[in-house]
Amino acid sequence: MNGIKFNRQELSGAFGDIGTDFPLIVAMILTTGLHGPSVLITFGLLQIFTGLVYKIPMPVQPLKAMATIVISQKIAGNILLGAGLAIGLVMFFLSLVGLLEKLTKLIPKAVVRGIQLGLGISLCIIALKEYIPSEQISGYLIAIVAFTITILLIDNKYLPVAFLIILLGVIYALIFNVNIQVIRNSIGINLPQFHIPTIEDIITGFVLLALPQIPLSLGNSIIATKQVTDDLFPEKNLSVKKIGITYSIMNLVSPFLSGVPCCHGSGGVIGHYTFGGRTGGSVVIYGIFYILLGLFFGSSFEEIVKVFPLPILGVILLFEGVAMMSLIKDLTEEKRDFFIAVLVGAIATGLPYGFVIAITIGTLIFYSPVRIKSLAR
Repeated sequence: MNGIKFNRQELSGAFGDIGTDFPLIVAMILTTGLHGPSVLITFGLLQIFTGLVYKIPMPVQPLKAMATIVISQKIAGNILLGAGLAIGLVMFFLSLVGLLEKLTKLIPKAVVRGIQLGLGISLCIIALKEYIPSEQISGYLIAIVAFTITILLIDNKYLPVAFLIILLGVIYALIFNVNIQVIRNSIGINLPQFHIPTIEDIITGFVLLALPQIPLSLGNSIIATKQVTDDLFPEKNLSVKKIGITYSIMNLVSPFLSGVPCCHGSGGVIGHYTFGGRTGGSVVIYGIFYILLGLFFGSSFEEIVKVFPLPILGVILLFEGVAMMSLIKDLTEEKRDFFIAVLVGAIATGLPYGFVIAITIGTLIFYSPVRIKSLAR
């Protein structure tokens, strides 16, 4: 526990990424029929693991490309668990043979910043178009209150702003959305269900889910996360290999506890940092939150999710997205690099499989002998 703090700032930072994580986890559980308590408890355990290993706000996130495909195409839970094991094996191999380090050296900083810009834009669009309007007028009103509180207290070291607006959302939900009696009647002890993926599920999961996920993971979970930790915690000097190894360990363990595939993510680091997290304490607190939710309330999952209204999660997601986009500011003096980053961000946001295409095009332009000064002016 050396170097890990538990204070108001860490408590606030603990909820800095919930706007990204919680809706995806909920949607995957409801779509796949996975055991809710298992998913929540395993996700919490992985948070604590990374908080203790890195001692900085390095949270765990659901794999976004996998989640999107699973939710949109209604893929079965056993295939999702097989895909988690498959991508864990792939990342473990890439880490051990040194390919991750080579890719990091190959992809320039301008492209990484573009990926972060694209991710930030995507988060803001989701927040503004899907989450905040989800409960119509009352949703807008509670979002405005949460937004105002965040603006006023974002730099306050004594009041945990993210925790306060989550609490605001819980109070709102208990008044308008939640049947407290249903929750009270379903309180009990839940434990993770052990699961062994079959060879067929691993192969199917690799083809359907892991292959589309790998490029995004390389760009955001590994390379962009390395860049963000260098920006915010340069003294740690984290290696790509270490990030890849912990990524793979999480996915080699999670499927056996019926947990969804997970990764690190630059957005998660930014989210925790933006709301005050400076040590692994914020991640440990976040993990405990999910463990308690799964242990005691997992059996009433569909009612529990109403306790965290989407407009509130949208406000948190909006601030995370803006903080992510702001990282591009260190390229403003380099016109060519800034142009490449903006182009990469636009492609990543606007095209299907945009992150894969953006990384490829951005890297090719960066190393191209053709100068693009006229476009970058």
